[in-house]
Amino acid sequence: MEKKKLKRNSVNYELMAKKTVNNLFETFQSSNRGLSFEQAEDQRAKYGDNKIAYGKKMPLFIEALKAYITPFTLVLIGLGITSFVTDVVIASPEERDFFGSGIIFAMVLISGTMTLIQSVRSNQAAEKLKSLVKVTATVKRENQYVEIPMSEIVCGDIVKLAAGDMIPADMRLVNTKDLFISQSALTGESYPVEKRAEALITKRNTETSYENMVYMGSNVVSGSAKGIVIATGNQTLFGNIAESLASTPVKTSFETGIKKTSFVFIKFMALMAPTVIIINGFTKGDWLEAFLFGLSVAVGLTPEMLPMIVTTNLVKGATVMAKKGTVIKNLNSIQNFGAIDVLCTDKTGTLTQDKIILEYHLDLNGNEDARVLRHAYLNSHYQTGLKNLLDVAIIETARKQLDTNKIRYKKVDEIPFDFERRRMSVVVEDPSGKTQMITKGAVEEMLQIASFVEIDGKITALTQAVKQKVLEKVNELNEDGLRVIAVAQKTNPSVVGEFSISDEAEMVLIGYLAFLDPPKETTKQALETLKNHGVDVKVLTGDNALVTKSVCQQVGLKDENIISGEDLSKVSKQKLSKLVEENNIFVKLNPQQKQQITTVLRENGHTVGFLGDGINDAPAMKAADVGISVDTAVDIAKESADVILLEKDLMVLERGIILGRETFGNIMKYIKATASSNFGNMFSVLVASTFLPFLPMLPLQILFLNLIYDISCVSIPWDRMDNEYLVTPKRWQAKTIGKFMLWLGPTSSVFDITTYLLMYFIICPAVIGGNYHTLNPQQQLAFIALFHAGWFVESLWSQTLVLHALRTPKIPFIQSRGSFIMMTITSLGILIGSILPFTTFGHNLGLAILPTNYWLWLILTIIAYLTLVTLVKRFYIGRYQELL
Repeated sequence: MEKKKLKRNSVNYELMAKKTVNNLFETFQSSNRGLSFEQAEDQRAKYGDNKIAYGKKMPLFIEALKAYITPFTLVLIGLGITSFVTDVVIASPEERDFFGSGIIFAMVLISGTMTLIQSVRSNQAAEKLKSLVKVTATVKRENQYVEIPMSEIVCGDIVKLAAGDMIPADMRLVNTKDLFISQSALTGESYPVEKRAEALITKRNTETSYENMVYMGSNVVSGSAKGIVIATGNQTLFGNIAESLASTPVKTSFETGIKKTSFVFIKFMALMAPTVIIINGFTKGDWLEAFLFGLSVAVGLTPEMLPMIVTTNLVKGATVMAKKGTVIKNLNSIQNFGAIDVLCTDKTGTLTQDKIILEYHLDLNGNEDARVLRHAYLNSHYQTGLKNLLDVAIIETARKQLDTNKIRYKKVDEIPFDFERRRMSVVVEDPSGKTQMITKGAVEEMLQIASFVEIDGKITALTQAVKQKVLEKVNELNEDGLRVIAVAQKTNPSVVGEFSISDEAEMVLIGYLAFLDPPKETTKQALETLKNHGVDVKVLTGDNALVTKSVCQQVGLKDENIISGEDLSKVSKQKLSKLVEENNIFVKLNPQQKQQITTVLRENGHTVGFLGDGINDAPAMKAADVGISVDTAVDIAKESADVILLEKDLMVLERGIILGRETFGNIMKYIKATASSNFGNMFSVLVASTFLPFLPMLPLQILFLNLIYDISCVSIPWDRMDNEYLVTPKRWQAKTIGKFMLWLGPTSSVFDITTYLLMYFIICPAVIGGNYHTLNPQQQLAFIALFHAGWFVESLWSQTLVLHALRTPKIPFIQSRGSFIMMTITSLGILIGSILPFTTFGHNLGLAILPTNYWLWLILTIIAYLTLVTLVKRFYIGRYQELL
């Protein structure tokens, strides 16, 4: 990762690092008791909120400019200005007509306003969804530790840190215990760095080099600490670089897809508009009118409502997901969520229940032993790091089976858990002054530090035979689906105050704890459902093979080859690329190996989701296309996630994936259907322009036709998708849009041309009283108005109804129908367009009243059109294996 340049801010970190704790308290009017709530409010007023402004919030007028000034609306504005100049500025007083330019600018206003409204709604929805995810910190207020939102932290607060915590602000450490911090967000360092409150401070080149300082944007990998907040919000180092971080965001595949799609439309526009202008200029002789017509063709090719439709889909999708237990932190991640084809998940708490039960506490002979439980309780109760589900189970069982009120010990020291050692130790002192180190952890790692065993009250050397006996008993428990950890102790260890990892040696193994981690009732069904929807599930866990195998068999992942972290460390990248494809269960993994597997899967072309809730999952979640966490996860996991599940249940995840696919499907439905029908209409215009003695449709008529159609498309976000569409993951492929346009677009052109022939040779001559060239100028104008009305109505019917034909691979209206909202709004659009020629407004647009026999021809034309579209659609699906 490239190192980010840190800007200077108003905080003198060297001075803060060198100050004594009392000096720091004086600086911020704090004390060992922490701030009072009144003092906290005063500090907030003085130093500001603990919130990062990622660049300046975009003012409403800038949002408005972005909504109204798009590549598509710029074409409309240009056309409107040209129309205003020709119809008003340079026209004679009696010929001045504001109607044309008024319609065009009304289209800009409607398109921009709807986009602006949805943009504001999108921002509000995103903020509302983010507010559902709470990240808190443990702060000392009025001599008591309380959990408060990170945003409420102020300078002078005393904050307690443990493994898995985000650093909530820039802090000077007061005391630490084996504290390791990941500063990669600030420095790019991939490995954690150790921080010590008592470090000797000398002048450093960078602020992050001070060993007694920690910074917002970092997180605790292992250990524990307390610190005084010295900078919050934008005054932190992270706040200083937030603006530069926000200015260069990584483009998601969704944003890239939108951009590529826009370029597809622009290419077609750049080809067809000049062609139409040249043809009409030469054939009709009026170059100004040809230019206006060419611009209207360009507009006709572009989906002006694309930004609004996309935003509406995303907001609606995220809102529905939130109601069903899935919070989308980043709206654009919905597309990736629906595109997931591989889900990597941790085992504990995801496949299994959140609650772990301590089934047995055994001595080395395999007998229940209260002394083993007592030692385990002392270890779990007195440790101050990250209390996991195992610690909770131990403490609950001890309180039920032992009189914990009589266990009176004083904690002397601790050596916190980390993912390399896979164990943790506490040193306690009994009332007589005897000290004892108690360690618990993974069996293999505990055997490495034990030199003795206690069997039947006697301490003997840990021989190979005894070790083998211990492992056999552990394997027996593992095969029953029990997770086993070992407990060891030694009396009067090192000199008090000097304990370290090196003291975890020559210990006495006294027994083991066996935990039941039962699968959730819904897990088996959820895995089957995910598989049916094209999502492969891979289990990535730090647990051992036997326990993992037992759990996996219970949830339906049977006869799977199991790959261990040790196996992975020995293979080349090429071999690893093959291993991750062929296997679904990986055990004994460290955080870096989880991240490595996730990265390799992405490099292999998969869209990868990673579901986790622990600090050991955070690197993999960041490496995934979609990081997924739960509301009860540690801070760093929630911060790393794009999606937060309000319930830790794979069925919730499956529902979220389906909703993501629905959202994406509705977006593609609009883009592909609109692109093909617009292209077909404009291709028809191009053909007609070559042969007709007049324009096949006036520029204003094309624009108004487009407006009615686009307003009808507002209903698409409320449409449903066929169940068959939701079965497989969906990816954005802009290149398919061009093929879709070329295949399905000309189908409408066939019937546009039959409508031209019908109107030009049959209906118009019958109504007006002769062929076009035999009529006088006034009759020719009536002929043209009737022709325009006939093609306007047919074009609107075909363009709107093809939405229903192309929204599904099935036979429209018979095998698959649109939602009630879509059916209603599109029907209203067709009704309004059909009535238009009979109104004064329609006459002002240049349309004439249509005869009765036209409607019979129209119905036959539409039936034939939908039949042809259905046939071509089947050929297209047969060739490209997809529609939307």
